[in-house]
Amino acid sequence: MRQFIFSLTILLIFATSVFAAKPNVVLIYADDLGYGDVGCYGATLVQTPNIDLLAKEGRRFTDAHSASAVCSPSRYCLLTGRYAFRKNLLGPHSPKRGLCIATERLSLAKMFKEAGYATAIVGKWHLGMGDKTPVDWNAPLKPGPLELGFDYYFGIPQVNSGPPYVLVENHSVLGLDPQDPLKYGGISPTKKYPEKGGKGISGGKAAHALYVDEMLCTNFVEKALKWLGRQKKDQPFFLYFSTTNIHHPFTPHPRFKGTSKCGLYGDFIHELDWAVGELMELVEKRGQTENTIFLFTSDNGGMLNKGGIAAWEAGHRNNGKLLGFKFGIWEGGHRIPYIVRWPAKVPAGTTSDQLVANIDSLATFADILGRNLKEDEGPDSVSVLEAWTGTPQKGGRDHLLITPHKKSHLAVRSGDWIYIPAKGPGGFTRGSKKGYHGFGGGLEANKFTGQKNSDIADGKIRQDAPKAQLYNLKEDPYQTTNVYAKNPEVVERLKKILEKERK
Repeated sequence: MRQFIFSLTILLIFATSVFAAKPNVVLIYADDLGYGDVGCYGATLVQTPNIDLLAKEGRRFTDAHSASAVCSPSRYCLLTGRYAFRKNLLGPHSPKRGLCIATERLSLAKMFKEAGYATAIVGKWHLGMGDKTPVDWNAPLKPGPLELGFDYYFGIPQVNSGPPYVLVENHSVLGLDPQDPLKYGGISPTKKYPEKGGKGISGGKAAHALYVDEMLCTNFVEKALKWLGRQKKDQPFFLYFSTTNIHHPFTPHPRFKGTSKCGLYGDFIHELDWAVGELMELVEKRGQTENTIFLFTSDNGGMLNKGGIAAWEAGHRNNGKLLGFKFGIWEGGHRIPYIVRWPAKVPAGTTSDQLVANIDSLATFADILGRNLKEDEGPDSVSVLEAWTGTPQKGGRDHLLITPHKKSHLAVRSGDWIYIPAKGPGGFTRGSKKGYHGFGGGLEANKFTGQKNSDIADGKIRQDAPKAQLYNLKEDPYQTTNVYAKNPEVVERLKKILEKERK
């Protein structure tokens, strides 16, 4: 009996220590990864064993969204818990503009740091650096990630499809040569990506030479593992791992080329899955799996660009059966993979259909840390901790505002309904055609894919289409039929929610 009581006491002490200890956090933010781009969400032409293992050992969400269907505003929402449209941030952040998050604003990293965490970001930033316009890439890049609470930063400051094509560590571009400074205009010397009208950033040959497309993911993984390996086990850590996979151009390391059944697009997904596995393995080797939260998600839906078109023609559906693509307000533009693994708290092998969003990260982690948010801290973030840890049918948010590329299409999701106050997808349409950029978020994509929508015919909006859109996603998850005209009461209710939020 004494032995039993002693064993039970030890077990309770262990369980209490696990639940009382602050959890480590690895937040993996993929780029342009669509709802159908990984195995556990239905992909068959790519293999994602590591991402699938996260789902097997954690909870997979089927109704998760980015509050924006575009890269930079999505990241703004993630880090601040604030809708990016409030700052009028709708599209990709320009490489000429400085930091777009006020340094006095609470961020995820700042909140973790205040709670005693070691914090780092490795990978893509794309939220601006410095306080000058245009940014002086030859000077210290302050303020930046470090001024928002990160102890360490390594990565690319913009996007892998646009200048300046350099690597940044903390406040400095690596490889800078005062005799050969970076300057606006001309063509970036190491890039084959088309830069028209002298819109590149030239000079800085040594800095540009350190940026090798096919090595980006490998470099990010090496830096992340090195940083994690330096952390003391008695101090919790927060790692924001922000990949360039699978944003175009599709440049996987040579060892991944030809490994999928849908071209470079699929190969790039395989590289992403490898990166996830490397992080999981190190955490396991450190004996920290039980109380480490892995949150795996994407900044927006998949894009139908050149590689996406090739993958589509091979039979891969990057957003599954969902209508639309990145930049647009239809589900394919913002419904995303979203997996939480936390063995100490999240039931393994579970699936939830509760409404959650990337913007909820701030409030959810604040809930975990026991931090009370002030009125101006993460005002649009909702804690979905119960959706993570409780029964799969509880704990989602009541409603969500979602912004595509066009502010006119700012939509509201509530319950089974989504209301879009304009016609069409509201995506990026300039230069939208089959080519390097693919179709962007325009109607040409719909014409190419042949997806059905009652308002669209032959890639154009019907003349008799309603002035706005309403879909019941429970009855019509693929948005084949606009029921705006048949549900005036629902339209009015959702319009009121939207108007209130706009004010």
